[in-house]
Amino acid sequence: MHAEPLILKNPHAALAVMQKRPQDVLELNLSGGATSDGWQQVIDQSAGFKVQTEKKLAPFIDQRRRNKQEPKFERNSANFALVRERSFKSQDHILTLPESGFGLWLALDCLQDPHNVGAILRSASFFGVNGVIITRDRSAPINGTVYDVSAGGLEYLNLAIETNLSRTIDYAKEQGMWILGTSEHAEKSLVEIKKDRHWLIIIGNEQEGMRRLTKDKCDDICTIPHLGGVTSLNASVATGVMLAHFQMYAQ
Repeated sequence: MHAEPLILKNPHAALAVMQKRPQDVLELNLSGGATSDGWQQVIDQSAGFKVQTEKKLAPFIDQRRRNKQEPKFERNSANFALVRERSFKSQDHILTLPESGFGLWLALDCLQDPHNVGAILRSASFFGVNGVIITRDRSAPINGTVYDVSAGGLEYLNLAIETNLSRTIDYAKEQGMWILGTSEHAEKSLVEIKKDRHWLIIIGNEQEGMRRLTKDKCDDICTIPHLGGVTSLNASVATGVMLAHFQMYAQ
């Protein structure tokens, strides 16, 4: 059974699919008239792609709206691309140490907000993360919102979706990785974490943090020290800070 195609409304997400896997672009809806620079790039790239009209796709969009799979389709977002989901890799393909330097990986432990997931994937792509593991259960689906918020970053990452994060952590340790948990309640600061090793960083659920078994398997757990009155960060912002901290060492 094939998954339903995704509607991408972010031109950067659509452009990334066109560049990385053009065979998976099913339709482009380009309304014409004034358009953003991003959609202009899609238009410039679209030679050879079949261009569909909004009217002909309306039944498909209306059905997804009735199924509550897509937000209301507004006239001001008439440009969109209809694409297939990308394929995912296996964890043993992703959790492989680089030939030189120190690698950095992410695991998302039951994150449920697709905007958070998309923003994290964008940051992971920006900072050159080696790979990302996403839990299958109790997690946000990898839908059009995730693709759009990642702004194309999702297409440039090694991604795996795994049912058992505990086994994934065990496998990562066997490969020579260290496991770093994150918690706003941790006693150790991020700046105290050694950078001269391969880290798999665990990002916990937005409300509950890491699950107990995940936490028990961590080699270290850290928090980002706060300087102002607010004592915690959104999961995607915290992830960006963590990745920037380690990438500065890699430079």
